[in-house]
Amino acid sequence: MPVAPEIQAHLDATARPDAPALESLALDVAREQALAIGFVGAREPEPVEVVEDRHLPGPAGDIPVRVYDPDPEETSSVVAYFHGGGFVFMSIETHDRVCRRLANATKAVVVSVDYRLAPEHRFPAALDDCMAVTHWLTGHAAEFAGDPERIAVAGDSSGGNLAAATALAARNGGPGLAAQALVYPVIDAACATKSFAEIADRFPLTASQMRWFWSQYLGPDGDPADPYASVLRATDLAEAPPALVITAEYDVLRDEGEAYAQALRDAGVDVSSLRYPGMIHGFLSMDALTPAADEAMAEIAAFLTRALDARS
Repeated sequence: MPVAPEIQAHLDATARPDAPALESLALDVAREQALAIGFVGAREPEPVEVVEDRHLPGPAGDIPVRVYDPDPEETSSVVAYFHGGGFVFMSIETHDRVCRRLANATKAVVVSVDYRLAPEHRFPAALDDCMAVTHWLTGHAAEFAGDPERIAVAGDSSGGNLAAATALAARNGGPGLAAQALVYPVIDAACATKSFAEIADRFPLTASQMRWFWSQYLGPDGDPADPYASVLRATDLAEAPPALVITAEYDVLRDEGEAYAQALRDAGVDVSSLRYPGMIHGFLSMDALTPAADEAMAEIAAFLTRALDARS
């Protein structure tokens, strides 16, 4: 189908043909612009009963997190959430609205992780932070009425990559995870799928921008085939937790996300894969623009709730 009318109207209204590519700007300027993009098309933040900023121990010092608890009187399941932004941009602030919606929809405690960003902190720094928080939750979730036996990971874009990699690492002596929810995830540094060629530079996340993100994350000496960076390169996906993979029709990342869903399925993992027609990268945050954002959130919440309740 064509691009959804509400999305196309938004793209037409915000088009700036003469604007320089984000990746061509000085890093501080690019980050400032990216922060503004993070709030585009979003409704006002939903109230959550308890929202608390904390610091948790990490491999290179304390890691800032934001904890969302929709019902502090009840012991709840826990979702560690990793924000998108190409490993370079965004923060727990830009994804505050998404995490509020997720907490209210799942009735779970959501812990949003402000992991270290590239290029100052290259791979595996962000992953190390996400894994450290996830591991900490298994021993300390009860501090905010979380159930350490019912923990899942979730993330969008680069955060989807970090959630997938955390889920793989957790099999090797790490926390046993109930589920992974991957929203238009970054999966493979090769950037060589059909959707990269088809979509290229037609929408806000361009092929060249995605390649630039990978160069910032891996650096000149990083290995693009490392299975904890390019998770599609992992040779053994067996016993990964059940997965939900959401993709968007008009997203350069579409095909690699769907390829990862199939690879998990081939390895015997329980997988649900949903492509949202007419949507672009980032649509989950655009709940003021498109009903697909709420539909996707409902799917994520239903999936996580089923998987987490199965651990009860």
